[in-house]
Amino acid sequence: MKIINTISLQIILKRLLISLGVILFIRIGSFLPVPGINHTDLALYIQANPVAKSLVSTFSGDDTFVIGLFTLNIFPYINASILVQLVIAFSPSLSRLQKEGDLNARRSLNRLTRFITLIWAIIQSVSLGIYLKQILFDWNIQLLFEIVIWLTTGAMIVLWLSELITDYGLGNGASLLIYTNIVSSFPNLYKKIIFTNTENLTFFSVSIIILLIVASLFAIVLLQEGVRRIQLLSSKQLNQVDNKDSRLINTYIPLRLNQAGVMPIILTTTVLVLPSYINNLGILPVFDITTPAFLIFSKIFYWLAYFTLILLFSSFYSTIVLNPKDISDQLQKMAVTIPGTRTGVQTTFYLKKVMKRLTILGALMLALLATLPNLIEVTLNISSLNGLSTTSLLIMAGVLVDISREVDDIIYSNIYKKNY
Repeated sequence: MKIINTISLQIILKRLLISLGVILFIRIGSFLPVPGINHTDLALYIQANPVAKSLVSTFSGDDTFVIGLFTLNIFPYINASILVQLVIAFSPSLSRLQKEGDLNARRSLNRLTRFITLIWAIIQSVSLGIYLKQILFDWNIQLLFEIVIWLTTGAMIVLWLSELITDYGLGNGASLLIYTNIVSSFPNLYKKIIFTNTENLTFFSVSIIILLIVASLFAIVLLQEGVRRIQLLSSKQLNQVDNKDSRLINTYIPLRLNQAGVMPIILTTTVLVLPSYINNLGILPVFDITTPAFLIFSKIFYWLAYFTLILLFSSFYSTIVLNPKDISDQLQKMAVTIPGTRTGVQTTFYLKKVMKRLTILGALMLALLATLPNLIEVTLNISSLNGLSTTSLLIMAGVLVDISREVDDIIYSNIYKKNY
């Protein structure tokens, strides 16, 4: 057993070092400045312009910003993956290709995702380069072309490195890079909360915040790992044992409590942040919206819209991810039934009913967790807590759970090889 543990630890340590090395390389490359950009002018403009300062704080989590080789990071790939998932959900042919296709079909979908990542990286690079026109004095078309080449190349290198982590390291590369970006923003978030709430922070409020964060993490893990098991009974079992003997019924359908993951929050944030983003760019005329009544009304409206859209997107996305009719057809083909339920229409109806209840429960939990920072701000009169978003906590919990599963798989696989 000691030899088995040693082999497992060696494999885990090797993969961990590969993941850490790639992450460190990407973090260093993020601060490698793109040639041709005067970052002194950029820093002065950001400090003098409140709109740019707000955009930079939203993007980087701090008031400083360096346009480096890996500035776009893994975000073009994440956007491309979300777009491909939506296209697959609305395209029956692509959905069938993903479910029933062979290895070549999956490679084709991966190539499509990489191609869309390249297009998305070019779009983001061009947008950033055009925005720099009002900041840099020596801006020209050649500089724009260089910025696009550097940032697009950096985004594709990050994509390749993330795939190296997935194949040879520990954890999923894209998720691990997002996790690193979230964790790296915590020190700035901590300083921001402390400096902006010096008078309101007390021992009681800090204790309440810590307690709510721990409870939120527990609820997030429950939301991520919660499963409703629907027992199955095959025709072979029906021929061998009596139906009342449930000890041999060890197969089941795992219906997750949160089928949609973080997609409802991402879609909701995209919809609600669009007006603010357009306003920060200075496209819309400026109105006086600093009256207390309007601020209170806007906050209440935003929270209600946030809560409602998460419920709607959760229900919509859950029906796309899992189709009860497809599950019922597959069970009928395999001569498998749900105990107490007839195959065919009755099984489909039963699965729809169970999935509807799970979706409502999961959507309510997700919406409550997403609006929890706003509730803390209003109750304790503490600002700048939006950085503790449910999306970040969901991603962090999901990454840690996936790494834990991968470590267990490595240990169990070595035990299996040793015994057999």
